[in-house]
Amino acid sequence: MSRISVIIPVLNEVEQILSTVARVQPGKEVEIIVVDGGSTDGTVECLQQEGIKVIETTPGRGHQMNEGARKAGGEYLLFLHGDTQLPAEYDRWVGEILQQPGVVAGAFELRIGAENWGYRVVEWGVKWRSHLCQLPYGDQAIFLSCEVFEQVGGFPESPILEDWRLIQALKPLGKIAIAPLPVVTSARRWQRLGIWRTTAINQGVLIAAFLGVDLHQIARWYRQNQLKIKN
Repeated sequence: MSRISVIIPVLNEVEQILSTVARVQPGKEVEIIVVDGGSTDGTVECLQQEGIKVIETTPGRGHQMNEGARKAGGEYLLFLHGDTQLPAEYDRWVGEILQQPGVVAGAFELRIGAENWGYRVVEWGVKWRSHLCQLPYGDQAIFLSCEVFEQVGGFPESPILEDWRLIQALKPLGKIAIAPLPVVTSARRWQRLGIWRTTAINQGVLIAAFLGVDLHQIARWYRQNQLKIKN
């Protein structure tokens, strides 16, 4: 039985996924489960050529991660975005953190893979939010035991903020700990939309959720703003 199941939801990640998987593979007692949501760019084929386990399902990050968890054999689950790379010895930190008394889940610090002072400001904000508010997001590679994941019912299969909703369900159960080393996530979404616009949109989504706005409405607003900025 694997100790850690690393579950990676993907959709058209052919340019990133093999480097992401390569950072996972050195872990001890680790299984890798990639859950594809209908890629058309060769993502599945390139993974299969490397002998990586791929589950194919309908799109939706929460749904994909739940499907991966159902097939996982590990004691611990680590949910990793397809454009994010884990640090060395991530497996040791997962075990150490989840064995601490009162800790129900964990995540890593965040590093954005580009050189610009604006990214460092974003990282500082993420550090503040993660430590003081115990609110890491999915791009920080959330991990928890399979038992706790089942206890809270897994990820809500919502159109947006599935990671935020999972953390909200976990917080009453105990502490969300942050490992003192970062994952490195791609800067592409900040580069595509601009650092400050991306940050403003993300904060707008979170504020709307706190105010109780319907998540389907928030998801539509999020997509519309992305399209406006692209055009």
